[in-house]
Amino acid sequence: MRTLIILTLLTVLVMAATCYESHESMESHEHLNPFLNRRRANDFIQADSRLRAITQERIRERSKAPHEYQRELCEDYYPCEMYAFRHGYAAAYKHYFGGRRRTK
Repeated sequence: MRTLIILTLLTVLVMAATCYESHESMESHEHLNPFLNRRRANDFIQADSRLRAITQERIRERSKAPHEYQRELCEDYYPCEMYAFRHGYAAAYKHYFGGRRRTK
């Protein structure tokens, strides 16, 4: 019986030591309000990186792949576009423009 009481006391002490919520865990204040304020939501993102990302996107828009230029050229010419619906844009561009670009 005495062993059971000592074992129970030791169990209670171990539980109290491991389940105790210390002051350090309360410092983050996330337990009070886990959501960020709208003004502080993007504070961790640097403005330079956002501007750099926008600039890179604009550069990618300006430099298109050759097949995109060919497709746009074919879309502007109605017979080529109709041919492309049936045979594909690569075949239509080759059929109407001979695989080379038109000059002005």
